[in-house]
Amino acid sequence: MNAEDDLTVVGEATNGSEAVRQALATRPDVVLMDIRMPELDGIKATAEIVRTRGLERVRGLILTTYDTDAYVFEALQAGASGFPLKDAGPAELLHAIRVVAAGDALLAPGSPVASSPSSPPGGSPLMSRRNGWRC
Repeated sequence: MNAEDDLTVVGEATNGSEAVRQALATRPDVVLMDIRMPELDGIKATAEIVRTRGLERVRGLILTTYDTDAYVFEALQAGASGFPLKDAGPAELLHAIRVVAAGDALLAPGSPVASSPSSPPGGSPLMSRRNGWRC
């Protein structure tokens, strides 16, 4: 699971509520969220994580099969920093993780909103940087 030297997975969640609890426990730098998750969807879980005291620096990356204005807008309103599509290849996903971990925003190529600087299906790896980026 940790095939990249600069990335480490520090937790996984099967639903949005668990992702929020894992984020509190592990204090990751980046969370990868599936947009559709049981209990609490990925957008709501991301919003809760990035607005929780002590987790303000966590960056959200929301994965989806949907490429629509509404989801992009909701994800960005929730505080997500990236919105790649699930069909992105491994290199694209790793690039997205590194971009948002560095503090930039990134949206899927061809998504309705252009990417801008600043600011596994059914589950959510949690990413963090400690001796490299940990997930």
